[in-house]
Amino acid sequence: MGQMSKNKFDDDQISNKVYEFRVLSHLSQKGLADAVGVSKQTILVMEKGHYSPSLKLAFRIANYFNVPITDIFGYKEGDDSDGH
Repeated sequence: MGQMSKNKFDDDQISNKVYEFRVLSHLSQKGLADAVGVSKQTILVMEKGHYSPSLKLAFRIANYFNVPITDIFGYKEGDDSDGH
């Protein structure tokens, strides 16, 4: 079989403010990683926007900082959106 076809969600992105919340809390990447049960590398790639967390992990991070999930994570549609 050939390469999978691109679907309309490929350009969509989950934006996040993990870095901002972590720095304001004077927390290292390892400290946050340990607190939410993932590797330091996971936090690193999430902060750089190269990894979108699972919903479960997103809630764990929001709960750790005691804020609504939407304060840290947002959704942005790709270029194929119709502007609505």
